[in-house]
Amino acid sequence: MLTNEFPDRYINPYTDFGFKLLFGTPMNKDLLIGFLNSLLHLEHDITDVTYLNTEHLGMAELDRKAVFDVYCENTVGEKFIVEMQKAGQKFFKDRSVFYASFPIREQAKRGDWNYELKAVYTVGILNFVFDEDSDDENYFHHEVKLMDIHRKEVFYDKLTFIYLEMPKFHKSEDELVTLFDKWMFVLHNLSRLLERPAALQERIFTRLFEAAEIAKFTPVKRMEYEESLKVYRDLTNVIDTAEWKGEQRGLQKGREEGRKEGREEGREEERLSNARKMKEMGLEYSFISRITGLSAEEIDAL
Repeated sequence: MLTNEFPDRYINPYTDFGFKLLFGTPMNKDLLIGFLNSLLHLEHDITDVTYLNTEHLGMAELDRKAVFDVYCENTVGEKFIVEMQKAGQKFFKDRSVFYASFPIREQAKRGDWNYELKAVYTVGILNFVFDEDSDDENYFHHEVKLMDIHRKEVFYDKLTFIYLEMPKFHKSEDELVTLFDKWMFVLHNLSRLLERPAALQERIFTRLFEAAEIAKFTPVKRMEYEESLKVYRDLTNVIDTAEWKGEQRGLQKGREEGRKEGREEGREEERLSNARKMKEMGLEYSFISRITGLSAEEIDAL
């Protein structure tokens, strides 16, 4: 059963607190393992993961650093970056490739080394839709590898980017077939559920609903979640307002042409307004940069 009324029973996984609670804490690593196994379909199931440092520096002290939401490796040394992206960015795909360069570079060994690498997987759970795919409501699960365009075959299978456009997932409870379907349903609807759906009877979802129930939080955790939820709601409001203003300006030039231009203008206004608002709230520059894509210098100038 779904509801839009407050208070919620379960956390919103699109909040920074909620996402890291479910997927970024050792006590809940079985949830991360279950999600990755349902998504990746590797030749070998992931049986355990070790969480790694989420903050990564460049080659030199002044180089730009990367801060991942979740970063881990499995028992055979394969690396996994899992990110919740709340808003679109102009160079989001560039950012994804840049982030993937860190776990690749970190595998370099001193002395003799034959350049053999362990696989790197970047998983992006997106609360937005790619512009180029906005007209295709059924295409929401992107899996990207290096490909030989002539042979139409995978050229290199150790670098994988997976993007899930969550706003396009519309399956109802009675349409859930695969374990992946069920994970998508939970991520998309968790904060609006009043109770655990009958279709989600697997043990892993018992664990998830136990971990996600707000009533079981300590007062400190409840306060941390409420603050994270406020940031998320403020961000959502800024995005919605910016897109609305952009569309209104676009309508003056024609509905179809105006919407495209309005979205571009709205996203730029969204980034600046959102960054300014989060800066006023006293959030760290690294967090603001991760959400908006702005550099520390650009944020400082706001």
